[in-house]
Amino acid sequence: MSITAENITWKAGSKTVLDGVSFEAQPGEMLGLLGPNGSGKTSLLRLLAGLRQPHSGRIRLEREDIKAIPRRRMAQRVAFVEQHATTNANLKVVDVVKLGRFPHRSMFSGWTSADEEAVEEALVRSGMAGKRYERWQTLSGGEKQRAHIARTLAQSPKELILDEPTNHLDVQHQIGLLGLVASLPITSIVALHDLNHAAMFCDRLIVLQQEKVVAAGRPKDVLTEDLLRFVFCINARVKPSHYHDGPHIQFLR
Repeated sequence: MSITAENITWKAGSKTVLDGVSFEAQPGEMLGLLGPNGSGKTSLLRLLAGLRQPHSGRIRLEREDIKAIPRRRMAQRVAFVEQHATTNANLKVVDVVKLGRFPHRSMFSGWTSADEEAVEEALVRSGMAGKRYERWQTLSGGEKQRAHIARTLAQSPKELILDEPTNHLDVQHQIGLLGLVASLPITSIVALHDLNHAAMFCDRLIVLQQEKVVAAGRPKDVLTEDLLRFVFCINARVKPSHYHDGPHIQFLR
């Protein structure tokens, strides 16, 4: 399913955070969202997830304005993983993951084999099957993030929105998580800080700077030395990668 932003403007008080932002995430692709801190990435993701409403413009899932989509149906199809996802309850991991099934169940429906299969698959795919009975408060930061990813997968979404999901993860699990997201047969939009990860895993990129989209396209077309200098204020060499279709960025002192 495609996600389209049409001339989105959003403000925090009197400050304009996003100004005339437009793009489309194609069905089944992994779209990377890049930009310096304060460029509006998290605000844009929250708008796409329906957690905020734009001051002007509109967001569509397929051809339908998300304002017209009931909350239950939005919860069934769109999953959002926050940058610092947490819970105050000291639940077992498996119980956290089961929360992902709630949008698909009525108040009086019992737990089904389909629910059980979705939870089990989510635990395995996120690498948390061996932690299923451990308590939330005993987990490391990275394990908590992976548990929330598992909850999201159990939700069986059609669109997946992730805000810097590799925070707190070690390198092995960063690569594993992004590989997992890239392999899912759904549309995903993910905010990332690591430019080489964006080049390796994303089908296309959009770059935000000062409230606007300043670049969009395939990683090899977007991640140029001029853009890195202009947007991120870094000097780097950009070369073809020997391991994937995107570029490899070598940072210079």
